[in-house]
Amino acid sequence: MVSKGAGTEIGSAASNHPGKETADNWADSERGVALPNGTSTKMTPPTGSAGTAANGTETNIDASQATLHIKVQLPGSDIIDLQLPPQEMVQEIARVLMEREDTCHRTCFSIQHDGNILDNFAELASIEGLKDGSVFRVVEEPYTIREARLHIRHIQDLLKSLDLGDAYNGIECNSLSFLSSFSEGDIGETSTSGKRKRRSVSDQPLDTVECSPPECILPGAKDRPLSLLQPMAMDNKHLQCLKSLMMNGWNPPPGNRKMRGDLMYLNVITMEDRHISITASTRGFFINQSTAVEFNPKPDNPNNPNLLCHSLVDLLNQISPIFKKNFAALQKKRTNSHPFTRLATPLQTYSWIIPHKPHTIDFVRAENVYTSPICHEEHISGQIRDWNEELQITREMPSQNPMQQLMKEQTIFKVSSDFVAAAISGAMAVVDGSIIAINPGEYIKMQMFVWNNIFFSFGFDIRENFKESGGDHAAYAASSSDLKGIQAYSDVNVEGLHLLGTVIVDYRGYRVVAQSIIPGILEQEQEQNVVYGSIDFGKDVTSHHEYVGLLIKTSKPLRIQKHMILNEMDQPIMLCSSVDCKGIVGNDGRRYFLDLFRTFPPDLNYLPIAGEELHGECQRLGFPKEYRHKLCSVRPELVENFVQYKNIQFSELLKEKMRRRKSLMEDGEGTTETNDYISDAEVMKATCQEVGSINEGIFDIRFNLNVYAPDVRFPECELESLKVQKRLMKDIADFVVSVQIPSFIKDCEGHVLMPADGATMTDALHKYGINIRYIGKITQLISQSENKQYLEHISRLLIGEIITRVAKHVVVLYQQNVEISALSLAISHFLNCFLSSHNNGAAHLLPGELASRKKRNKRKMRIPENDLAWASLTRTELWKQINSEAVESFDYALACDGVDQAVDKFSLQKVSLLREFCLKAGIQILLRDYNFDNRHKPTFTEDDILNTFPVFKHIIVKSKDAERVYQRAQMNIQKGNIKNGFELLKESLNLFKNVFGPLHLDVCACLHMLAQLNYIIDDIPEAIKNQQKAVIISERILGFDHPNTIREYVRLGLYCFANNQNATALRLLYRARQLMLTVCGEDHPEVAVLDINIGLVLQTALDYDLAIRFLQKGLELNIKYSGPQALQTALSYHLLAQVNASKADFRAAMQHEKQAYIIYRDRLGETHLKTKGSSEFLKHFTQQAVNLQRTMNEIYKNGSNANLSPVQTTSQSKKMTLDQLNIINGIVLMETRKSALEKATEQMRNLILEEIHASQRLTKSLVGNGVDDQILVNGSEASREIVHNAEKTLINDEAETGCVASKVSV
Repeated sequence: MVSKGAGTEIGSAASNHPGKETADNWADSERGVALPNGTSTKMTPPTGSAGTAANGTETNIDASQATLHIKVQLPGSDIIDLQLPPQEMVQEIARVLMEREDTCHRTCFSIQHDGNILDNFAELASIEGLKDGSVFRVVEEPYTIREARLHIRHIQDLLKSLDLGDAYNGIECNSLSFLSSFSEGDIGETSTSGKRKRRSVSDQPLDTVECSPPECILPGAKDRPLSLLQPMAMDNKHLQCLKSLMMNGWNPPPGNRKMRGDLMYLNVITMEDRHISITASTRGFFINQSTAVEFNPKPDNPNNPNLLCHSLVDLLNQISPIFKKNFAALQKKRTNSHPFTRLATPLQTYSWIIPHKPHTIDFVRAENVYTSPICHEEHISGQIRDWNEELQITREMPSQNPMQQLMKEQTIFKVSSDFVAAAISGAMAVVDGSIIAINPGEYIKMQMFVWNNIFFSFGFDIRENFKESGGDHAAYAASSSDLKGIQAYSDVNVEGLHLLGTVIVDYRGYRVVAQSIIPGILEQEQEQNVVYGSIDFGKDVTSHHEYVGLLIKTSKPLRIQKHMILNEMDQPIMLCSSVDCKGIVGNDGRRYFLDLFRTFPPDLNYLPIAGEELHGECQRLGFPKEYRHKLCSVRPELVENFVQYKNIQFSELLKEKMRRRKSLMEDGEGTTETNDYISDAEVMKATCQEVGSINEGIFDIRFNLNVYAPDVRFPECELESLKVQKRLMKDIADFVVSVQIPSFIKDCEGHVLMPADGATMTDALHKYGINIRYIGKITQLISQSENKQYLEHISRLLIGEIITRVAKHVVVLYQQNVEISALSLAISHFLNCFLSSHNNGAAHLLPGELASRKKRNKRKMRIPENDLAWASLTRTELWKQINSEAVESFDYALACDGVDQAVDKFSLQKVSLLREFCLKAGIQILLRDYNFDNRHKPTFTEDDILNTFPVFKHIIVKSKDAERVYQRAQMNIQKGNIKNGFELLKESLNLFKNVFGPLHLDVCACLHMLAQLNYIIDDIPEAIKNQQKAVIISERILGFDHPNTIREYVRLGLYCFANNQNATALRLLYRARQLMLTVCGEDHPEVAVLDINIGLVLQTALDYDLAIRFLQKGLELNIKYSGPQALQTALSYHLLAQVNASKADFRAAMQHEKQAYIIYRDRLGETHLKTKGSSEFLKHFTQQAVNLQRTMNEIYKNGSNANLSPVQTTSQSKKMTLDQLNIINGIVLMETRKSALEKATEQMRNLILEEIHASQRLTKSLVGNGVDDQILVNGSEASREIVHNAEKTLINDEAETGCVASKVSV
């Protein structure tokens, strides 16, 4: 049953983020209340059953009914109509009310039906007596002090709903999205009927399209201005409704006023400069007679009942005309913006660069700071959240049916997101010094903290547990490895085995590990709690049969072998994990498993062991190598790839052995049936032994994680198994350097992988199971490759990653020695030493600091002397550290004295290095144009450093059901079953939304693929709608300049172009190129795809000169990264020939088409369709060049007496351009092989016919100018011959896909 604050509960969820998506904006039954982390409470129960009321009686509503028409009566007798699915919850009605312009300010209300207050979480189908046309009443409820505070906070947030301040500063899960600045209302445009309309060409004449981009975006531009990265919306002028809204100094109300209903007092200054004192009471808000010096809580006009309003907005509307006008305009703008720009993200996304915005007064937020939970425990409804209990109980929820599984996954994601947010907040408070340590007498690195039922510790070797493994370096790496282990065991999800909630936060030079607390763990020593594993790295080991039973269930999916080891009394005990893992039984009876940093096999390439030799390829590459710590382990992706590789090897060996055995039997060596059986078993056994299987009768690869543990001893029964395990460890070490790294390089060379920055490079490496510590070796292998010219962009990214990662390692120690009052100055000095050409010898200290150093005996320094060590850092010293660290961490010699030498030597870009470093180090700088090359003035000043933000890692919550449906959808689409794939894709999208909410990367991937399918089936408006959502999600989750966001912009530009929104398409493509130039520069193969897209759109817009510039740049990049004989290069030549022909430059068109023809002939042969088509174009362009020259000669001969009309040219059609864009962007209709070939043949036939018809029209125009002796292009005969050949020729799949400039993954 809903309490009197039913509306407030919804309001409290929305108060931090007032812009929630309205019901009308959720298409395809996407409705659902958005929780503070962005999740949706909407669940889709099984359909087909009648609704049941709360009391058990059946209702008249069928749960499978599509929509339910209801009426909602608002206070004041206004009635609105709603259409909701019967399985929707009551709280959806409240959410819709809070989204409407006229009701968004109401928070404290209940929803009633037939006089009964409804449960907020009850389904509509369960309401007794509900039917179509039923009326729900919204009843205003009395306020409490909590609800009054929530109401005021909600009003304040509505007043700031269009302000980007919170998004810039990374507050309350707000993040940036700039799509609307480039769409200008064109995307998703609707007609007055409410239906999306497809714009015709007449809506946007080609000659009105503004084609010229800023100079910095044009091909060949060297400037990379950062000031254009974040455009300000033209209509985003702040509408100020009030000058001030603050708490009154007369708070709290005295006892006699409390008994009359007074809750608190407010001071308001209106835009008319009227100072008003307002009372918030249980009945609502009214003006009192108090002043700054006199307390008089009586109503200002007790005879006017209209001045008592249930909502503060209603009261302010009556007393301030400017407030009424501006608030209405503000809410109209808010509701007109895309809903995805207003939703809260599940986790905070931070921007590395933001503009300077003046700090504004916000008394409500100021009061929240004074009453902040930092420095004391956070209270929610008077209680501290027990994070461990919440995390564990969500994992224990039942999941016997799909509905339960969905509810479980949704709850896990919600609680996990809340825990991560709380952990980040606490970790920042720990570093800021706002929380008292539980051991305050210890050195700061050894201090531990407990806040909000979360345990915090620094990522240092505080107890010398890792003294023999690398000290602080080992402790730092162990936290990341532990998180990987937790992720692995969490994915397996064995019932009865419990894991700790863990978040790693890097902030201001400190690594803070936040963990949920095991009940009772802080009340006694750890040694007393451990019942499984070891606390001293294997010297003293214990085991427990219940833990062994639980861990055996994880051994197969995690590839861990159970084994015996000897304890301190030489007794054999069984383990099924690394010896470092610990099992602790909490006071709640749960069995917890922690310290999982050795969940995966050790990487022997970085772990030299006396007496052990690696395989030949490892030794040839210089392995093993000493590393800064001894905790190097392989990635989980490598383990899975290795097992698959061994499985293929096993199958091939088994087939070969069985073939040989069969051959021997056929030679006449008969065997009995018994011998036959024995022989089969022997073959299987021998094959299993050869590949290293732990089972002699079946393929089964598992690893003993303690094989090379220094203090672990094994009984004699394990010695034979140890030989196999050591060989497996060496095999997997060899696998990464002999198989995975070459595969990675090959796929990069073939443009299967096209990383554009450090994040995408890291993701690509991790998919192959390659650790980041190998990037130095990969760079060396690329430099030795025969095709290194095709891998320059990869080499450049890898070297940039080495430099920025090393710089981050240096700045971590650098920041630890800086006092907070000098942090911005210190960071600016570090950036100058790192990236500026200015040869600064020391930091430019503030005048007050210089004076304090001179007069330290007279007055206290602003900065202690021992905290000024950072100021002595020089560029030479910093780059010496970077060179040394690069060799130590990545085994790569930079040999650079400064940034200028590095830029020249490796063709790097300073802007890209700045972006990568800020994202890695968590530094936020001012949005402005920086001059890095000024040798007389530092590039950065103290004012350029605006903030530092946390960089965090956490467990990734997955939805197994949604992923399974999504994979099925992909398989159906790949097989050509578009219809089933489309339905499965929509189902997976709904599942992902139900679990994660609308703002999630999995939702983004679904929307991207749905948009592509919409585009393929020619539903362009729906494609634009879905792709627009994908762009906004990527902007807000990954960042406005993430490479994935850039790709989403390109795809949206293509769809807008297909919808005849040419100007919008150009703006989106220009935006993508601008971001691409900042992220990785112009010298990248993906820029070739982007430039060809822009060139083709410009060609359609009739700006041929600008189109040629972009197409020429695309050709240069294709020649460089694909080769002069590549099919991508041939396509670029052909496109350039077309645009040159369109502007009547037939000589240039002939030269380009000749190059295309040569490539097609050499690669595909004379009889291939593309070769023949290119030949016909070449003949045509040659003829036109001759005709044009004759025309010009006639003009020169006869001068002004020549009676010739101007030469007329024809441009290619929109459909032809779209077909070419589809090829460039890798969009093909994935049907069955036969239908795909037929459709491709038909498309090619139509394309050639259309181009030939265009050329014939041009020929006729030239003939009409009096030019004779025409060389005909065989007229219709040539057309019929080409069509005939197209129908006979089956398109070679490899050749066709080879013409794609770049594969854009779905």
